[in-house]
Amino acid sequence: MEIIALLSLALFPATAFLIYIYRKDKKNPEPISMLIKGIFYGMLSCCLSLFFTSFQEEGGVEDVVDAFVGAAIPEELAKLIMLWWLVRKCKYFDEPIDGIVYAVCVGMGFAGLENIAYLLDSADIISLAVARGVFSIPGHFCFAVCMGYFYSKAHFGKSWNMVYRFLAYFVPMLLHGIYDGLLSVQDEDLNIIALPIWLVFCVWMYAKAIKRIGKLNANAVSEKA
Repeated sequence: MEIIALLSLALFPATAFLIYIYRKDKKNPEPISMLIKGIFYGMLSCCLSLFFTSFQEEGGVEDVVDAFVGAAIPEELAKLIMLWWLVRKCKYFDEPIDGIVYAVCVGMGFAGLENIAYLLDSADIISLAVARGVFSIPGHFCFAVCMGYFYSKAHFGKSWNMVYRFLAYFVPMLLHGIYDGLLSVQDEDLNIIALPIWLVFCVWMYAKAIKRIGKLNANAVSEKA
């Protein structure tokens, strides 16, 4: 029963975001089998990012820099590789919002598995589950929305494809690095400034993600009508 409770706490936030994005894909909903496949690929991306970080030398790296080197850079690269692998020959990838749908599946697969690992290693499971459910999982959701948006721009656009493919990695990596970097500030005086900036950054990032999904969804529905 304890394992079931832990898994429920770990996976509930990611599941909620998966249901949300699925309900937003109103024009041509993606097959459930593809969504499950995307979640599985996301779990693989978590393992792939650990492989990337295994080459990182320990010590001598400042906390803020490590937010990029040890987390944002390898994790977003692993997710992008798995997103590409998932949709490269996908016949269902036929409208811009699909890029976000598949990226969110990959991102939530990653976040869900990562959340289980964190909770298994925690002495205060409830507090950590709440904190990660309110901040970390939504953070991964926003990174995924951003990645999927630019990936769709590259896939459906007639020009600037390589630029958008680069942005599909660079922008979520930058957001992820800033997110973790602000949390990594150890100096007490700087932390007084960094924490409010981090909270504002989170609200801005979440608002942009929801607005972007709403716009693509509205466009898809209007085209269907």
